[in-house]
Amino acid sequence: MEPIIWIPVILAGMSTWLYVLSTNIPELAANSTLKGELKFPTSLEDIKSVSDLLMMYKDEHFLYVLVLFCSAYIYKQTFAIPGSVFMNLLAGALFGVWKSFPLVCFLTATGATCCYNLSKYFGKQYVIHYFPEKVKFMQEKVENNYDSLFFFLLFLRFFPMSPNWFLNASSPILNIPVHMFFFSVFIGLMPYNFICVQTGSMLSQISSMEDVFTSGTLLKLAAIALVALVPSLIMKKLKNNKLKAV
Repeated sequence: MEPIIWIPVILAGMSTWLYVLSTNIPELAANSTLKGELKFPTSLEDIKSVSDLLMMYKDEHFLYVLVLFCSAYIYKQTFAIPGSVFMNLLAGALFGVWKSFPLVCFLTATGATCCYNLSKYFGKQYVIHYFPEKVKFMQEKVENNYDSLFFFLLFLRFFPMSPNWFLNASSPILNIPVHMFFFSVFIGLMPYNFICVQTGSMLSQISSMEDVFTSGTLLKLAAIALVALVPSLIMKKLKNNKLKAV
């Protein structure tokens, strides 16, 4: 049996879990459940609608809302479904900045690691087959920065040269250890996650997605990325000097 067949099996299992959760939404004390309105947000209007619905349940059924949100977040990250920004905004609206920030950092790293493992055990050959040039490019970059690999991985998350989903899927091919991968995602996406949840906590004041990533915000992210690259450049310089001395 081809290993890749397990990916749709896992997808079906996780989809079933989400379906069971979303169709067994508990009743409120006032018996005013709004079944059928739970869905993955794909727009600002969706975020506000889903947020309003889940806020009704949070006080009486906090654990349910938390499990539902975590399950949906990991599902999207595991299968590289676009829209993490919407989930981060929703987290900020539901749980506030200081609860949602560590939560989404952990969920981002956990979901990305699930994607890493799907690729490692079931899909490496397909990533190599369909993206040979990208894989080759990343292999060269990893080899050139191997002595400061963790800082380089942080830089890739702060200021990605490739989409996050590709970094997740290609990392096992690049022989990046899973523990290093997890913490590089956890730390590397902190600035992005914080900006999103902070904006989400002020959801009523947002009129468009352009309010999330302003030019000033993007410049700050770029500056953070450059700072993360400095240790890598220093270590590379020291290595070159050592080789010249020999």
